[in-house]
Amino acid sequence: MPLNAGGKLTIVASSGLGALGSRDGLPIAYNWGLPSIAPLLLPWLAILGLLALKPNHGWSAWWIWLPLAGLAAGWHCLELALQSLRTGLPEEMLEVLLDIPVALAFGLAAVWLLSNYLRQQHHLLTFLCLLLTLAGFSLLVAVSWSLMTTNSLQVGIVLAVGVLVSSVALSLGGLICRGRYRPLGLYLWLFILLAVVWLVIVAPSFLFALMTSGGRIAWNELFVPVLAVATVNFATLLPFLILSSASPFFRERLKALLHVKPEVPPPLNMPLSDAQLKT
Repeated sequence: MPLNAGGKLTIVASSGLGALGSRDGLPIAYNWGLPSIAPLLLPWLAILGLLALKPNHGWSAWWIWLPLAGLAAGWHCLELALQSLRTGLPEEMLEVLLDIPVALAFGLAAVWLLSNYLRQQHHLLTFLCLLLTLAGFSLLVAVSWSLMTTNSLQVGIVLAVGVLVSSVALSLGGLICRGRYRPLGLYLWLFILLAVVWLVIVAPSFLFALMTSGGRIAWNELFVPVLAVATVNFATLLPFLILSSASPFFRERLKALLHVKPEVPPPLNMPLSDAQLKT
């Protein structure tokens, strides 16, 4: 039973009798109470603990709650809307699938708060620190909220791939935009990179299925899901990018994480050109 669920349970013992069918025992009702609210609060408390670090002192760092809470509320509202539309997906599976972006959002919040520590001299070391931090905090959410109790292998694979794709896209985006920080250009490049990396990861499995089926699988069954997943991934990342554009505090954090070269201010005593001297 998940740690974040409770309510009335009906337990029925059943035994198979071969050709005679199955025989069920008498149902037994049991009220399962929520064991503790602590697992639900643990990810939020972890982010609160990161705010206590010395580099995060000051009210500017507390703006990290805005994208994090917005994403958590937004994905929850989407989950309720899809449940009311009766999409055909089991309610439990739908809940887990929509909680994966929230787990990724907690990992991104941790990366934004720890970027001063994650930036290393070499891009590869920065990438590894980014990957481990994003994976660690995302996994913390998945375990705390019992996302791993249902289809643990599938949830773990999707979450791990999402962490890897996000880390690779951010690192490559930093290499592309390292000369100068351009927010809109960075947004566009990150969306393209997310789509390309997801495509590279999914394509071998699709090509194998295409060969085994004799070419009876349409190509849109590859591109449409990849575009949908990349859009969800980008929608999870976008609020943190907007925060970095709006907040000077987090803008410098993102520029440090991406290894963007600091802008050199013009010298105060610039020599005048010949045309200026003549005037």
